[in-house]
Amino acid sequence: MSAEEHNANHYENEILGILRSRKSPKVIRDELSDYHANDIAEVLPELSARERQMLYRLLSDDDLAGVFEHTDDAVTYLSELDPKKAAQTLEAMEPDTAVDILKTCQGQQKQAWIELMSEDARNSLHMLATYSEDQIGSRMTTNFVTLHSNQTIKEAMNSIVAQAAENDNITSIYVLDEKDVYFGELDLKDLIIAREGQKLEDLIATAYPYVYADELIDDCLSRIQDYSEESIPVLSNDNHILGVITASDVAQVVDDEMGEDYAKLGGLSAEEDLNEPLKKSVQKRLPWLILLLGLGMIVSSVVSLFEAVVAQLTVVMIFQSLILDMSGNVGTQSLAVTIRVLMDEKLTGKEKAHLVWKECRVGFTNGLFLGLQAFGGIGVYIMAAKHLAVASAFAISGCIGISLVVAMLISSLVGTVIPLFFKQIGVDPAVASGPLITTVTDMVGVVTYYGLAWLFLIEMFHM
Repeated sequence: MSAEEHNANHYENEILGILRSRKSPKVIRDELSDYHANDIAEVLPELSARERQMLYRLLSDDDLAGVFEHTDDAVTYLSELDPKKAAQTLEAMEPDTAVDILKTCQGQQKQAWIELMSEDARNSLHMLATYSEDQIGSRMTTNFVTLHSNQTIKEAMNSIVAQAAENDNITSIYVLDEKDVYFGELDLKDLIIAREGQKLEDLIATAYPYVYADELIDDCLSRIQDYSEESIPVLSNDNHILGVITASDVAQVVDDEMGEDYAKLGGLSAEEDLNEPLKKSVQKRLPWLILLLGLGMIVSSVVSLFEAVVAQLTVVMIFQSLILDMSGNVGTQSLAVTIRVLMDEKLTGKEKAHLVWKECRVGFTNGLFLGLQAFGGIGVYIMAAKHLAVASAFAISGCIGISLVVAMLISSLVGTVIPLFFKQIGVDPAVASGPLITTVTDMVGVVTYYGLAWLFLIEMFHM
């Protein structure tokens, strides 16, 4: 057990002990305040319905919101609350999280909770819900504070104090001009140490990064990551600030994007979860499998072109899977590296050419190393197991070794060039999935292996 797992179990036992003690509600509440919301969320499945009800009564709406934000079953637990308390808890959550939770609710239940929220909360959630999941606006939070550029230092401090009661994301302060257009960013520390007579405009960073709410996540994610700020403002098309993307939002977006790309590498159209219905899982996988079936039939047709080679030299069939497996593995490795590199939107043509050249060299070097091993190892095996003459055994193993070098070189090239091509024509390079690359490299391996076997073993050595 790792130290992290040990600590998690330790906290879980402590929290369970506190909740199941006979202490007064105030004492239990005070003791629970020493634990992170995520630690409390971890024990929810271990509690009985009655124990959870007790916990709900102990925690404030803000604390309960923090706990539910760290669980994947928020809807289940919210359903155990009184509708009014559930609405208040949702209202206390980060708006983007609340929107995600409401999207998974049943219509009647969702409508009841929304109707019990304040008008400001409803407007905020409605605004976030208007953006599609692939737009950065769907990930922003409306938890931020603003100032106006014409305020004095004293007025600015008073305004921050007043806004901090409703918004706790105050490290970065966003400044608007007299028309409420985004002007720049102000660090809270600079405002605190500023002298009263100093102009607020002198403290504002007007070159601070920002994004527009309708920008696609894929288009602006690397730009957001480059700045490594605690939060970045999200603007409307008329440059009014709508919300902010925080560091935790970015981490979640990166995790989601990696999960989506990983799913696509597996030939899926999107991520699956454990509870997903059979029909939906089949719909995600079947289109790719149909495409791959067609490509597989083409590969089989290519194999049929070499029937004469197989009929004349049946021993070569034994090592076909070795060539295909190695070429497929190399192609998938190059694909993974290429997709990772393509996350950088600023990649130049020269850098792309360098990537292709590098992957080809890696594929060739690995192929050369494995080819030499195959030449010696398989040659000895054929002599011992098939009782062929030394010359014949090593002629076959030599053909296999050369095939490995050529197939791995070409597969590295294919695994790099295909996603680069997709990116160039505006298609998500992750669509060049593992199964697709494997099928293409299978074709490369088949043509390479049987082609060389026909050329060297039959035409040149007349075996």
